[in-house]
Amino acid sequence: MADERLEMLRHTVATVAYRGGKTLRNAPESFGEFRVGKSTRTPVQILAHLGDLFDWALTMVQGKEAWHDSAPLPWAREVERFFAAPEAFDRCLASGAKPATSGERLFQGPVADALTHIGQLALLRRLAEAPVRGENYARAEIRAGRLGLDQSPPVREFD
Repeated sequence: MADERLEMLRHTVATVAYRGGKTLRNAPESFGEFRVGKSTRTPVQILAHLGDLFDWALTMVQGKEAWHDSAPLPWAREVERFFAAPEAFDRCLASGAKPATSGERLFQGPVADALTHIGQLALLRRLAEAPVRGENYARAEIRAGRLGLDQSPPVREFD
């Protein structure tokens, strides 16, 4: 994978962390178990799936592709895992080791799926009457390697 593609993938993972952090920050305590229907996933189940996606991405990079469905942990632990799993993936990408799979495959599978699920969490926040403010994400200060809950403050939010 060319350096430019690798950096774009790392920036995309940082975007997942930024948008996810915004969606998770200040969520009501009850949000993790919020459900809109009998067959829908709860936010904590979506978070567990997000952790699984980045665990899978890491195995893909390492050439040991494996998928695991994790049972959801308590909300606070899943929030921690949401940031820890992409950090491990990003550290591997940043290490300089040649990934065992293409950046395109990593993007189209786990990374794009993660973006979809961040959108689901944002929608669920709105349905749970705890909406996240809109933002001009093109102006956000997102940097490859910044993957924790502590993100830059929004530059341009709106209601």
